[in-house]
Amino acid sequence: MRLAIILTFTFIQLAACGQSKSKHKPSNMSNDDSTKIVKTDAEWKSQLSAEQYRVLREKGTERPFTGQFYLHKERGVYVCAACGNELFTSDMKFDSHCGWPSFDKEIAGGKIKTELDTTHGMIRTEIMCGKCGSHLGHLFDDGPTETGMRYCVNSVSLDFKKQ
Repeated sequence: MRLAIILTFTFIQLAACGQSKSKHKPSNMSNDDSTKIVKTDAEWKSQLSAEQYRVLREKGTERPFTGQFYLHKERGVYVCAACGNELFTSDMKFDSHCGWPSFDKEIAGGKIKTELDTTHGMIRTEIMCGKCGSHLGHLFDDGPTETGMRYCVNSVSLDFKKQ
């Protein structure tokens, strides 16, 4: 019974975070860095924890309100946990109350690539690291800042470099 309640709550959170009618058009564009990282599944599995592999390489999602960076307030730079590509700064982070770290823009230079995601009965824009292709989360156009964007990111997809 308890598991059913937890699963129901998680699904409601995913649906609430994912129901934005995004007008953002996926670009399939990656960053300008010509040093793309390509590894075999075995190499990724040896480098990443089981949870990181599930989210970053298999496009999973961590449970809402559980990630280490959800309420994180330190100043610095958030980087891809798989390859170290700089993605967001702490100045770009805001509290969206959706259960995952949220950012209103990415670091300039196309650090993130996007792709249409129609899984789980939703239409969303997936965000991936432009350098290694790892799944980070999703992009919505319902952010409260002047950009109007909300990069909803799994904490496990990120590392943090303190400023």
